[in-house]
Amino acid sequence: MQMRNSNRRRQRGAGFGLVWCLRLIPVIGGLLLSLMAVPGFAASSTACQGGGFSVLGLSGEQKRIVLASNVGASFLVKGKYVEFTVDAATFGVRDWTMTGAPNPLDITGGRRTVVFTAKVPDHGRLFLNSDVSVEISREALVIQRMGSGLSMKIQAKDCANGGIFQIEPARADGTATRFTHVLASDVFYFDNPNVRNRLGERIPCSGVLPDGTPVVCVGANPDGTVTVTPQTNFANDSSANLVGRDSPQVATLVSFPECTNNIPNPFHPGTVVQCGGVSQWDVASGGRMGQVMGEDATEIAPKAQRCTSNCTAQDRVQGKAVVVGFPFPVPFAVRLKPRVFNGFTQP
Repeated sequence: MQMRNSNRRRQRGAGFGLVWCLRLIPVIGGLLLSLMAVPGFAASSTACQGGGFSVLGLSGEQKRIVLASNVGASFLVKGKYVEFTVDAATFGVRDWTMTGAPNPLDITGGRRTVVFTAKVPDHGRLFLNSDVSVEISREALVIQRMGSGLSMKIQAKDCANGGIFQIEPARADGTATRFTHVLASDVFYFDNPNVRNRLGERIPCSGVLPDGTPVVCVGANPDGTVTVTPQTNFANDSSANLVGRDSPQVATLVSFPECTNNIPNPFHPGTVVQCGGVSQWDVASGGRMGQVMGEDATEIAPKAQRCTSNCTAQDRVQGKAVVVGFPFPVPFAVRLKPRVFNGFTQP
C-alpha cells in the first residue's frame, strides 16, 4: 500500500461580464455568477509536465470569451496527455482519450487509449447557445457555456493521471440532469477486489505530511479513519497501470436490474447493480461528475462532500489516503455484466 498526499487547493476566478451576470440572475439565482478558476486537482506536478490545452483557437495562459458565431457544432480540446471533443450545444463529451505521451507517471503503457466514447447529458429541450468562456492556466482548463435556463461547465487538467476531469450542470428549474457514460469497447467496469477484501475496516485517512503539516480527510470518521465500502473502477487488458473511476458529487447511479452482478469473494461476497460498459447518473443541478485516473482512483477515502455551488477538487479528499491498487489482469468474475442495459442505444 501507499500513502498518498491528496491536499487540494482552492482558487477563485474573475466574474463574467455584466451582460452575462444579468442573464444568469433570473436563470440560476446567482449560482454561477462567477467563473471558477482552475481547480486544484490531485495530479502531481510530475504527471502534468509540459501539459497544456488548446481549444477554439486558444492556447497558453489566458481568459477569453469566444463568440458564439465562432463556435461550430463541436470543438476539440487537445492537450499533451488528454484529448476530447465537446458537443457545443450540450457540452457532451466524445472520445475522452489519454494520448500515451511519455511521462514518468504514465498509466497507458505509452499507448493512445480511448477511455470513454461518450459522456453525454440529456438536457431535454434545453440547449447551450451563448458565447463560450475559456480559461487556460498552465495545464488546466475551464470552459463554460449557457442557454435559456441552463449552464454547463467543464474543468480539465492535461496530466498523465489524477483527478483530471469534471463536468457540472446547472438548471433554472432545479431538476437533475441524466448523464450517460459509455466506455470504449476494450474498457470495462469492475468491482475492485482489493477494496472488497477490506470491507468494513476503518483505515487511517489522516496523518502528518513530510513537511510536518497535520492533515485530516474531510468527511472521515471522528477518529480520522475511513470505513471501507465497495468500489467500482474501470480498466482494460492492455495497460497494467490504467485504472480509473467515476467520481460523482450530488449524483445518483441509475440501477438496471438486468445488470445485477453477484460478486464472489472469500471474505465479503456481495451484489453490485451496474453494467459493465455503460453507466447512467442523475446529477443534481450544481452537482458534478468527475473522473479520476491512476492510483488516486483506488485510494480509500471519504465520499465527496455535498456541494452544489462552485465545487472544485478540494471538496473531495484533503488528507492522506491509503492506495490499495487493483489486480491486473482483472479477474473475469469481478467484471460487471452485461455491458449494456436493455434498450440501450449509443448516444
